[in-house]
Amino acid sequence: MNKTVNINLAGIFFHIDEDAYLKLQRYLDAIKRSFTDSQGRAEIIADIEARIAELFSERVQNERQVISVKQVDEVITIMGQPEDYLVDEEIFEDEPKKSYSSKSSKKLFRDKDNSYIAGVASGLSHYLGIEVIWVRLLWVLLIFGSGGTAIFIYILFWILVPEAVTTSEKLTMKGEPVNISNIEKKIKDGIDNVSDTVKNIDYEKYGDKIKSNSKSFFDTIGDIIMFFLKLFAKFFGVILILASAAALLGVIISSISLS
Repeated sequence: MNKTVNINLAGIFFHIDEDAYLKLQRYLDAIKRSFTDSQGRAEIIADIEARIAELFSERVQNERQVISVKQVDEVITIMGQPEDYLVDEEIFEDEPKKSYSSKSSKKLFRDKDNSYIAGVASGLSHYLGIEVIWVRLLWVLLIFGSGGTAIFIYILFWILVPEAVTTSEKLTMKGEPVNISNIEKKIKDGIDNVSDTVKNIDYEKYGDKIKSNSKSFFDTIGDIIMFFLKLFAKFFGVILILASAAALLGVIISSISLS
């Protein structure tokens, strides 16, 4: 009978067969070597380990169950081998690529990267597979048409639906396979976007923009306040008209009854 080894993977403890542990260790070492010169290396490796820990958790029934070589092989098949992604993808972008995917389904998360408030609408748009503008428009219509009930529902979503924080969660939110290739691509895309933003900053215009934005911000706040005051006044006016009409109708009915 093989020995078992206790390991801590992404903050989760597992009991693993010694042969399975050695195989997993070789696999993780190969991954680390493949990303030696990569930007965001530490984040890529941390997310890969977190995904492997998640896959192991799905395969164990309880804390005492020992992970076997078979289960390690299953995880490696899902994640893919690191050498399959070492070739420069831009050179062979038109050629078919070997892909590794799990039977991943979308999960509902809040997308704070593309949010105005809490990322509820953008998260729902990923889950439902529709443009986020339509989800936001629906929320606006529900807020004005439900008498405030939609606001309560939104707050419930905000509290109960978790935010997509890790790369694995962001990929799962969009229904994309969580493997080495996609984790690497997601993190590198994020780094490139930040680099491009920093390079394209016009610092002279930026100072003027801050000043104008400050003024625009307060102007916008004033416009919003005035909009809601006008909306409240109109709403109160409609209520007053309906109440007056109801009172008048009551007087007419009373007069007819007395006569």
